[in-house]
Amino acid sequence: MASTNTSEHRASVTRARRESLNGHRSVIVWFTGLSGSGKSTLAHAVEEQLHLAGCRTFVLDGDNVRQGLCRDLGFSEAARSENIRRIGEVAKLGIEAGTVVLTAFISPFADDRARVRALVAEGDFIEVYCACPLAVCEGRDVKGLYRRARSGEIADFTGISSPYEAPPAPELVLDTACQNLEQSVASVIALLRSRGIGQ
Repeated sequence: MASTNTSEHRASVTRARRESLNGHRSVIVWFTGLSGSGKSTLAHAVEEQLHLAGCRTFVLDGDNVRQGLCRDLGFSEAARSENIRRIGEVAKLGIEAGTVVLTAFISPFADDRARVRALVAEGDFIEVYCACPLAVCEGRDVKGLYRRARSGEIADFTGISSPYEAPPAPELVLDTACQNLEQSVASVIALLRSRGIGQ
């Protein structure tokens, strides 16, 4: 529901001024992929490298956000879409604050990711697809979720009883089944540096 009794306040301290103070531009780096594809591990490892390079960063992680901002949401298709909508709005605020925002969410539906991309200017949303086959993700099963989904304990589980729609044109595709963490981090950092971030 849209609010009808509010108006946007224009601050004197702008995104451009914050970016200038930070010494780098802000951007959303959106990691997407199946559970177990390495999104969270990669996002935090990239953040570490950016932090060491003097960048202002923050990771929005799926599990952490579900414990606070989105704790009222379930895992139906509608709830998943609302989860991503909220994250998109928070990420947008993050880049207005001059921060490199890294997100780690399955975000299984292409339309939801497209809506987040549409919230920000062109070039402000970098989609990184952690392309890892279901069999490999299920073999890892770090949290035991696939086992529980296969036994019927978890309904609407992405890759098992709910679909995952792979990005048609992400900025970067990482084969996280074959690449090790260091290689994946290097690929992301190289992409960001090509855009003037983390130099």
